[in-house]
Amino acid sequence: MDRCNLCPRQCNVDRNVNIGYCKVGAEFKIGRIMKHMWEEPCISGDNGSGAIFFSGCNMGCIYCQNDLLSKGLVGKGYTEDELIIEMLKLQDMDCNNINLVTPTHYSDRLIDVIKSAKSKGLTLPIVYNTSSYEKVESLKALEGLIDIYLPDLKYLDIKGAKNYSNAEDYPEVACLAIDEMVRQVGECEFTEDGVMKKGVIVRHLVLPGRIEESKKVIEYLYNRYGDKIYISIMNQYTPYGKAKNDELLCRPITEKEYDEVVDYAIFLGVENGFIQEGETCDESFIPEFTSE
Repeated sequence: MDRCNLCPRQCNVDRNVNIGYCKVGAEFKIGRIMKHMWEEPCISGDNGSGAIFFSGCNMGCIYCQNDLLSKGLVGKGYTEDELIIEMLKLQDMDCNNINLVTPTHYSDRLIDVIKSAKSKGLTLPIVYNTSSYEKVESLKALEGLIDIYLPDLKYLDIKGAKNYSNAEDYPEVACLAIDEMVRQVGECEFTEDGVMKKGVIVRHLVLPGRIEESKKVIEYLYNRYGDKIYISIMNQYTPYGKAKNDELLCRPITEKEYDEVVDYAIFLGVENGFIQEGETCDESFIPEFTSE
């Protein structure tokens, strides 16, 4: 952390003294630790996913639904030992896995935490839940420690990545990162109850007015990985923050827009996937980050 270059932002900031682009310092800062029931069915299952929501983020999407958390404005400090205790508590609660949500800016410190937790009896699969704005070198350092990668592929077009996430290089960076994730964990594996033990699920959030871009993302993923991964097509976009003033992002997606994207995935032949049904565009689906 003396000179942090963990992610593609290459801040070169001493996070022991200052904060990086991610809006947090070196100390673990966590907004909430909880049994999470609303991930993909093979992640949450009946027992829930042991989610650890880290404060801060290296993206800065204008439509972020977890705005206060991503800006590091909420959260509680944890030592490595305290975090390990929380992981073991989640295991005692019969969670299916340990779900590290937005862990990129802590990835180097999580190496020792995961190793130590395993030495103290942690046996649950580790989920790395990320925007995919990751350096391949940082991901390689995690090899053998992560069982399930849960990355986003937000955009393939440079303009969208720049305008909405201030990350012009996101398409290239994210695609290389997902390649590395798939290389590490390989084919998906499940328990008899259908809970994922190993594999990659790539999420794509469908944005209003950007249906053709969503089709390109899904086509890219299917052509590149076929049935080796699962694709999660999400309709839960909620206008939030600066996005409320954007000409495209100021509204939820319509049922027609979402159905068109799903129909295209079916047309391509995608079988290993998840879709969302019902009303998921609602601020009540956004967790309260109370540091509990």
